[in-house]
Amino acid sequence: MVLVDSHCHLDFPDFAEDMDGVLARAKEAGVAKMVTISTRVKRFDVVRGLAEAHDPVWCSVGTHCHNAEEEEDVTLDDLLRLAEHPKCVAIGEAGLDYHYDLAPRDLQHRGFRMHVAAARTTGLPLVIHAREADDDMARILEEETEIGAFPHLLHCFSSGPDLARRSLALGGYVSFSGILTFKKADEVRAVAADVPLDRLLVETDAPYLAPLPWRGKRCEPAFVAKTAEVLAAVKGVGVEEIAAATTANFHRLFAKVAA
Repeated sequence: MVLVDSHCHLDFPDFAEDMDGVLARAKEAGVAKMVTISTRVKRFDVVRGLAEAHDPVWCSVGTHCHNAEEEEDVTLDDLLRLAEHPKCVAIGEAGLDYHYDLAPRDLQHRGFRMHVAAARTTGLPLVIHAREADDDMARILEEETEIGAFPHLLHCFSSGPDLARRSLALGGYVSFSGILTFKKADEVRAVAADVPLDRLLVETDAPYLAPLPWRGKRCEPAFVAKTAEVLAAVKGVGVEEIAAATTANFHRLFAKVAA
């Protein structure tokens, strides 16, 4: 059984002293590939370095919406140039977060649309962060698709069914994290049940959101196997089928990743 962790943050300090162990446990759990996700363009050299140093690791380039004000000077040309690296396989994560509102909303919107343009230009998937911003996110996705289609992924899905439906209608994919295993995540599981099998991905968002029974502990890529197990139960299929489907979906969306 082969799995992919489509979203983790291996550059975070949580893993600084344990990278070899993290990668070994991921391999033991059947996690063949993982994407370490950029949250600051100005730290791209760190995620790029991890991808260059470890064969199973790939990376993205982008500015998290929390950092939109901090990286207001990052340009579309910056994203396009850095995305040319052979192990950079996605744009983002970028999006809208109205829960924490750590950056002004107008800057979040402006930055997000710039990342959309980068995804449209490069053909790389846009990894989207959306929290308590469903209506604006769906509207922007629809407006931008009218300008020109672009591949995208709603990562760590915790939004309502309308955003999932509208994203899927535009050709988007939906990724589920350890949240799927939480006892009170019935609405997330209901959305997962309705997402077509050929549009599903799994992730950890490590070091955050460890699935049960590790909730509250540091998450790591190996734990994606538990999320896949719960997703299989939600979909009423075997875990091997979920592993095969999510891995195939990953390679279809993240087409730059070597098979």
